[in-house]
Amino acid sequence: MAYGSFLLLSTAGATYTFAIYSKDIKSTLGYTQEQLNTVGFFKDVGGNIGIHAGLIAELAPPWLVLAVGAAVSLGGYLMLYLSVTGRARPAPPLWLVCLYIAVGANSQAFANTGALVTCVKNFPESRGVMLGLLKGFVGLSGAILTQLYLAFYGSGGGGGDSRPLILLVGWLPDAVYVAFLATIRVIRAPRSPVAARREYRAFCAFLYVSLALADYLLVAIVLQKRFQFTRAEYAASAAVVFLMLLLPLGIVLREETALFKSNITNAPAEEQAAEMPALPAATAATKQQPSPAPAMEGQRLLLSLGPPPRGEDYTILQALVSMDMLLLFTASLFGIGGMLTAIDNMGQIGESLGYPRRSAATFVSLISIWNYLGRVAAGFASEALLSRHRLPRPLILAGVLLLSVLGHLLIAFGVPGSLYVASVVIGFCLGAAKPLILASVSELFGLRYYTTMCNFCGTATPLGTYVLNVRVAGRMYDREAAWQQGAVAALAGKGVTCTGVRCYRESWSSPRSPWPRRW
Repeated sequence: MAYGSFLLLSTAGATYTFAIYSKDIKSTLGYTQEQLNTVGFFKDVGGNIGIHAGLIAELAPPWLVLAVGAAVSLGGYLMLYLSVTGRARPAPPLWLVCLYIAVGANSQAFANTGALVTCVKNFPESRGVMLGLLKGFVGLSGAILTQLYLAFYGSGGGGGDSRPLILLVGWLPDAVYVAFLATIRVIRAPRSPVAARREYRAFCAFLYVSLALADYLLVAIVLQKRFQFTRAEYAASAAVVFLMLLLPLGIVLREETALFKSNITNAPAEEQAAEMPALPAATAATKQQPSPAPAMEGQRLLLSLGPPPRGEDYTILQALVSMDMLLLFTASLFGIGGMLTAIDNMGQIGESLGYPRRSAATFVSLISIWNYLGRVAAGFASEALLSRHRLPRPLILAGVLLLSVLGHLLIAFGVPGSLYVASVVIGFCLGAAKPLILASVSELFGLRYYTTMCNFCGTATPLGTYVLNVRVAGRMYDREAAWQQGAVAALAGKGVTCTGVRCYRESWSSPRSPWPRRW
């Protein structure tokens, strides 16, 4: 079950590959940069809004949640592929393309719900490690999908038509969904401290395999950037990735064998325990708690009017009106929203600065790998800093957001070759910020209404990308492109291309540029 969840989430990060095929969406459908950023905004909406998936999971088994995720993935991305390739006649309007990509990206929410929630229920003693591993595989999925795309559809130079990638992210996750529909399920099994320790060692082994996979992907990206690979070499690289995804099967077989032997050994003891007489009814009756006094109702009413101490269970209203939630919401709005804006525009940023087209795949892979490393580091390092040095997670989150400023400044100044460093910095900070925010919510407001509060913070991310991506970056890009190529093309509604550092300098530094344009 755990191995199936790992494979499922290693193909569920289709939203991180948007920078590769966004240029083809813009050119084939004739969009301006603001219109393309609107499409990217709806992609973020679909990938981050998962309240309905959680409601389905409350009422239905995991296989139904995964089946719905497979349906929306195939339906959304297939219609987007038909629209971009011109097979859908007439050409769909902008709102319909936004609907297609939102539906396709929403499959990531179903994958997270179906796999993450099931794994937490099956491994309650190791939930922190399990969540770190699963989120880490989501971070690696962008690089994995890029390697498979280059092997299946890439040309000798690694560039070429990126539209088949849309089709790949539609059918490949569906195949994994279908393969593990019956495997990913809630398993009611007896727990023991010995089993919990053995599970932790097994998860550490999974972590080592995932780190080896991340190291290989990083080396492959560097080599593909340094040398021009042939189609066969891309296929060989993807084959190595596929084999490394199969390596955890050895850990699975080892643990299943040990579990089978343990069940055979413990069977006589379980039979003896079953023959022991049950406790008398009077003993159970003595354990019943007395009913609360009427005075307690008045105390509960007073507590509902004011927030409890940090760490205790807040009500939803108390959390939403607290200053702590406002700060976390703001961090998600501008911190994660700003980093997603950079990731969504990475293809156009590279084009405007004169990078070769195949560099878009390199940027996506670097972001994906360092996103994985950021998630793993945030999970393990923040726990160590909190337990050993009493360093709170919100302070660590502030340091991560401060580090992301370096990546934004590298984009703004356009130093030659700095976009690769910016991809690393932004990918790492994005990966580290998400688990830190989720962990901070649980530590500040308790676990009683944890799902609702996390989904509330999640709504800040697409809102931030709309403000920063559509209203700021897209408009400033189109304004500069119209100045370079003439306002006639902009007024006609045609997509225009901007070149030079100016295209994104004002968006990533300050609305008042030291080199103003006079219109």
